[in-house]
This record gives sequence, structure tokens and C-alpha cells, in this order.
Amino acid sequence: MPEAPKHILVVDDDTRLRNLLQRYLREQGFLVSAAEDASKAEDFLSFYVFDLLIVDIMMPKVTGTEFLQKLRKQGNLIPVILLTAMGEAADRVSGLEIGADDYIPKPFEPKELVLRINNILKRTQEIKEKAGKLRFYNVSYDINRGELLDNQGQIIHITPVERLLLSELGKNPGEVHTREELASLLGSKESLRTVDVQITRLRKKIEVDTKNPRYLQTVRGKGYMLISE
Repeated sequence: MPEAPKHILVVDDDTRLRNLLQRYLREQGFLVSAAEDASKAEDFLSFYVFDLLIVDIMMPKVTGTEFLQKLRKQGNLIPVILLTAMGEAADRVSGLEIGADDYIPKPFEPKELVLRINNILKRTQEIKEKAGKLRFYNVSYDINRGELLDNQGQIIHITPVERLLLSELGKNPGEVHTREELASLLGSKESLRTVDVQITRLRKKIEVDTKNPRYLQTVRGKGYMLISE
């Protein structure tokens, strides 16, 4: 199945440049939306999911850096490339310090911009894939696929309940989950013992020594915690 085109949002008050970028990036296979200012960009972000933003710094009312700062304060980690006519090193450093992924001064070669876009998207995808995998001694768990694999890449059978537990515990490795939270997740709020039984079964599939678990640990008086390599 072919991969869906990456969706890019161009934010620039320069109508000519905005239209040129939109047309050129579409020719390169991207899905492209365009906004003339930060306010319009926020409207787009409330309705669509974007893979990357290209933002001009020198915009009226709300500058590109102010827009980016607001995004980062909201916890939005979408990759951003800043565009500006200012080419001073201090300006580039400032843009990167507030959370930009890259910085390109105008005028620029469209081909260079596409190369930078592709490099960022590749890096972002690699980070997502790495973050979505939990590694234990001789098995690994792919959170995105819900698959437990041995060191040969062969799928190890797990039950839906075990998959649910691994995914929940694996979202934030090192975080303690109470038995009550896990029981509620499994729909077994009245029986905490059910959680203990499922944890025991799951340990048999990811631990080397189930009597001395290294990865799926019991936190006395609190609950359970998953740790990966």
C-alpha cells in the first residue's frame, strides 16, 4: 500500500512566494495548504494534521517566532522550518533556540528547501519508530502494531488483554501504574487479582527470570512499572 503524501502548511504573508511554494511542493508530491498569517495557520491546525510547517518570520501582527513559541508552549512538536530575509547568525540561533527544526534565509533554492524537508521528515519518522518500540532481553514489542517479536523477528502470540497491558505500560516506560488503573483499563474494576494474574502471564513472555523480573516490575504498595532496554 503506497504511503500517503506528507501534508505541509506554508505560512507566509507574501502572496507570490506562498503560491510559488505551494505549487512547487505539490509538484514534488506533497499535499500543501497555505496560510497568509498566524491566525489562519491556527485555524488550519485546529482542523488538519500536518507533518511539517514552513513559517516566515517577518509577518504582521504575530511574527513567525511568536507563532512558533506559542506552538511549543502548547506542547505541539510538529517540525518547523523558519523562513526569513535575515541571514545573520544570531537570528538563526534565536530561531533554533525557540524550537525550530531548521532555518533557511531568503532567497533560497527550492530544491534545497525540499532536501531539508525530506531530511527532517526522515529524522522525525525514525524517532517515531524508535519511540514506538520496546526492547527486552530477547523480545521486542511494537506499540504501533501491537506485536510482540522474538529476536528473529517472528511474532509471539499474545492475548488482547496482554497487548492492552503492554501498550498502556509502554506508553511511558518507568511510570508506575496502580493496580486499580490497570483493572479499570481491563474492565475488571472489581477484581484486582485479575491484573496480578495477567501480569504474571505477561512476564512469562518478556522476562528471562519471572521470579526476579527485570522489565515488568512490581512497585511495592503502588502497582506495576515497565522498563525497556
